[in-house]
Amino acid sequence: MSIDWRALKSVLDNATNVVLTSHIRPDCDALGSELGMAGLLEQMGKQVRIVNGQETPPSLAFIDPKKRIMCIGKDIQPAELMDADLWMILDTSAWVQLGPMGDVIRSFTGKKIIFDHHVGEDDLNATPFKETTAEATGRLVVDAIEAFGMELTAEMAMPLFAAIATDTGWFRFPSANIVTYKAAAKLIESGASPAGIYADLYERETVGRLRLRGLVLNRICTELAGRFAHTYILKEDFIETGALPTDTEDLVNHCLEIQGTEFAVIMIEQPTGGFKISFRSRCDAQCNLVAGEFGGGGHKAAAGAFLKGPFEEVSPLVLNHVRSELGG
Repeated sequence: MSIDWRALKSVLDNATNVVLTSHIRPDCDALGSELGMAGLLEQMGKQVRIVNGQETPPSLAFIDPKKRIMCIGKDIQPAELMDADLWMILDTSAWVQLGPMGDVIRSFTGKKIIFDHHVGEDDLNATPFKETTAEATGRLVVDAIEAFGMELTAEMAMPLFAAIATDTGWFRFPSANIVTYKAAAKLIESGASPAGIYADLYERETVGRLRLRGLVLNRICTELAGRFAHTYILKEDFIETGALPTDTEDLVNHCLEIQGTEFAVIMIEQPTGGFKISFRSRCDAQCNLVAGEFGGGGHKAAAGAFLKGPFEEVSPLVLNHVRSELGG
């Protein structure tokens, strides 16, 4: 599926007041796509607000220096958003990932569109503009800027580079290709600083996150002759280490750093209960299909799901299914 840029521009041309939103537990692709799209729309003369279901994690605050991204119920109330004539949902196509924004979107009767690169989708009663082969929604925003003849400013380039870099594992995932590098080059030419972004992302560690990482690494189990690696985090671990829930970002990838590992899982207990499950693959087992068995979704190489219940129930359910997928 590729995006019909003419059709998208027609929709945008007919809007004047646009609300942008993305998924809960926002990552750089969600936040960077929103900020890049906001810049594009404002060049088109639109009024733009960015509102998410959860606050931007402190570790990613650098991506939004002007603090444009609002949180529903804290910075703005649902009733204040009903004057919009267009809602754009970026980097997700699933109700469950919208969190508190889901109810707001359901109550909005105006035009809604999706701008995304994920394979799975729910019926959000929105017109989809998707390219499921794209490595990041941020790259699709770069394409939109070019397709619409808009200026790629330094203010847009920084968050968009962060979006693409993180969703490709800093360009080391198989999803990164020549189109990715061309987009990255454009962003650098426009003012993005890879060294600065990398430092903001990975060289501002807290003691709590480092302690949590040590705990996660200590719990890694390997099986199926080392092909499968998994670990977990419980609620009390955050108290014990002093880490924040947002400090779990990318920890699953440490499992894939083990030589011979083909599939990795991390199960993270959420503050309100239940477990967020992250899947990573570098084999024929597709993460989006595995996650789909549990009501989640994503990509072949990376996907996620959420399961209710205690660890004693969730863990065997997830691990046994993955073992079966890997032929174990």
